[in-house]
Amino acid sequence: MTSSAPARPRARDLGLPFPGTPGPLNAITDIAGLAVGFCTLTDPAQHMRTGVTAILPRPQRQAMPVWAGQFTLNGNGEMTGTHWINDAGYFLGPVLITNTHGVGAAHSGATRWMLDHYADHFGGAHHAWAMPVVAETYDGVLNDINAMFVRPEHAIAALEARSTGPVAEGSTGGGNGMIAYEFKAGTGTASRIARIGASDYTVGALVQANHGLRPWLNILGRPVGRLMPEGSFRSQESGSTIVVLATDAPLSGLSLRHMARRAALGIGRGGTPGGNNSGDIFLALSTANPGPMPDAAPAVSTRQELNIDLIDPLYLAAVEAVEEAVVNAIVAGEDVATVKPAGRICRGIDHDRLAALFR
Repeated sequence: MTSSAPARPRARDLGLPFPGTPGPLNAITDIAGLAVGFCTLTDPAQHMRTGVTAILPRPQRQAMPVWAGQFTLNGNGEMTGTHWINDAGYFLGPVLITNTHGVGAAHSGATRWMLDHYADHFGGAHHAWAMPVVAETYDGVLNDINAMFVRPEHAIAALEARSTGPVAEGSTGGGNGMIAYEFKAGTGTASRIARIGASDYTVGALVQANHGLRPWLNILGRPVGRLMPEGSFRSQESGSTIVVLATDAPLSGLSLRHMARRAALGIGRGGTPGGNNSGDIFLALSTANPGPMPDAAPAVSTRQELNIDLIDPLYLAAVEAVEEAVVNAIVAGEDVATVKPAGRICRGIDHDRLAALFR
């Protein structure tokens, strides 16, 4: 499935008054050149509901670093490549999100894709190696996760399906089998425009929302979970949340790590405390400062960097975009039968009731 315009209304369409100014698409693809693709795998007869989400920050086929920072709120999960991001402040290639048992397959597929896509970098006499970023959340309630449906070719398919247009939300790609606050959720996205000095910069968020208990859910200050308790089925949180923040602002690896931390405030606005069984892992990246890989760069490199004392508007933009992206993921959800335990229905949120709370 390619990234395409969502069929269901988004949170703002229901009248929810989110703060801030979104970009034209209100999506992570408001970052120029950044593309998102999906491979969505659904077969109820096999108890299959899973997939892969792919984010490609740069459109060039030439190997080029993506400046980045990473933060882990709670570590019960996986995001590969982060040790190097924390040391070097950059990575090369795509970011993929899938389910817990699909990390290896997605990593293998992304590696194959990188070897083909950046042939000049990996071929010839170079001793280069691929280190894609692959993250996961657990979809074993709605998907037979132990069947390991995700294969390397699904990661490649998600990358090949990438688009710079509107991003499909809910049960798409890696978000296909995910649940948030005991409502069907999955993939969500949003963006914000922030002005610093005389320039406008964009911050976009994409979340794979799979966290939270119903009583915790607050949306823009309303206790939605307590007002809409029907259909809850958990006594303990057992999910995760992956957040990818992207910006076109020129930021250092340190500032991007600080931005990644703000994703915790964004998901916290929804009510989650970041439970022990939740892997809440966040990545922030910047597409600014294009240039060669460090091994091909001169001895002294020059890059632009925003004054760290002036970037609070970007932090606020990140918090607001993550908050709205989570709600967009929930609003996009539809009723789905559970696999474990069998016989239940994970409900999509009632749009009419949600909208009525904000009239």
